[in-house]
Amino acid sequence: MKIIIALVLGVALAIQVAAYTTKYDNIDIDEILTNDRLYKKYFDCLTGEGKCTPDGKELKEAIPDALATKCDKCNEKQKAATEKVLKYLSDNKKEDLTRLRDIYDPEGKFSAMYKDEAEKKGIAV
Repeated sequence: MKIIIALVLGVALAIQVAAYTTKYDNIDIDEILTNDRLYKKYFDCLTGEGKCTPDGKELKEAIPDALATKCDKCNEKQKAATEKVLKYLSDNKKEDLTRLRDIYDPEGKFSAMYKDEAEKKGIAV
């Protein structure tokens, strides 16, 4: 019985550790995308050309892992926000999307991995 309880607790802790933080889930993505000053700050953070806010730093650190794991540690809100950002970049800022792809996916393996799913959602990767 003690082994089962320890196993359940271990799995519960592993699940908590295996998820990205939710403390930034209520950030207004639309405000960032439509405000040139805010957008530039986040973009410069992600490209390494500017300082990062705490949430920008967290995002920058999570991107490689999220790409590699198909966002397994993301909750539904984070997945929806990611889709919204990618759709916005695909529709409005293709050069920025290309720059980010060059930084975070220089070999194109993630673009290939997500291509079909992205196209279904109207996102040109």
